[in-house]
Amino acid sequence: MQARYAARFERDMGCTEAEWLGWLPGACGVHALSIVGADASAQVAIGDGTLLLAWSGLPDRQIALMRLPRLAVSFRFTGVDEAARERFMRYFDLFMQRGGG
Repeated sequence: MQARYAARFERDMGCTEAEWLGWLPGACGVHALSIVGADASAQVAIGDGTLLLAWSGLPDRQIALMRLPRLAVSFRFTGVDEAARERFMRYFDLFMQRGGG
């Protein structure tokens, strides 16, 4: 998790588009989510503001014989103050966290 979340940023997500779309509703929690499948984008209502998500496939990351899928995801908050961004993203990041250990 990050200490601060800017109003605009990009991330590489280690998942397929199908996994992303399966996880996204849960990661948005109680916030209304609208997915635009043809555009590979979604809009999340956060209070009086919105979060626009847009994604596209990236080449798999390969480590020895292992291949990991990747998506480039852009996050664009509009009309969402810093405190609300941080609350949303902390929940989002915890929900999306994968791995063991």
